[in-house]
Amino acid sequence: MRHLAESVGMEAASLYNHFKGKSSILESICLEVADICNEHLAITMSSQETAIEQVETIIRFHVQMMINNFDNYFVLINDWGNLDEPSLSHYVNDRRNYSQKIEGIVAKGIADGEFANINPYIVVLNILSAIRGLEFWHKSRKLLEPKEIEEELVKHLLYGIVKK
Repeated sequence: MRHLAESVGMEAASLYNHFKGKSSILESICLEVADICNEHLAITMSSQETAIEQVETIIRFHVQMMINNFDNYFVLINDWGNLDEPSLSHYVNDRRNYSQKIEGIVAKGIADGEFANINPYIVVLNILSAIRGLEFWHKSRKLLEPKEIEEELVKHLLYGIVKK
């Protein structure tokens, strides 16, 4: 906690006024980012967009989180397993529900003929894994601008790599 306090320019005692310890900092970050994701998903699901448009909106949102809110998003996707109970169980349940809601959007898109008949779980896994891979781009920042990354990921994740 002393090292963390030093890095943000405050005394450790002052940091303890805001957080009980490292675990409460992790909990605060994970639950805050998860709440942002859930709020965005709720808004997306309540829209009148097609399933394709909703999935595109979700992809763009997560890409933007990875680009613009990297540190907190990185903590969420990499360190959530270190949460203490009951926060860990709450987060695991929340994460499962989040994925299932996106799977529901994909399943509706399949039923409506918007998407190929691919297992919705695999689609969601692929999307979230691809976005998580932006960690490597974020650390190197060598080849592509953020907007280009977003556009290319949307194009790839929604339409694949096969030339038709």
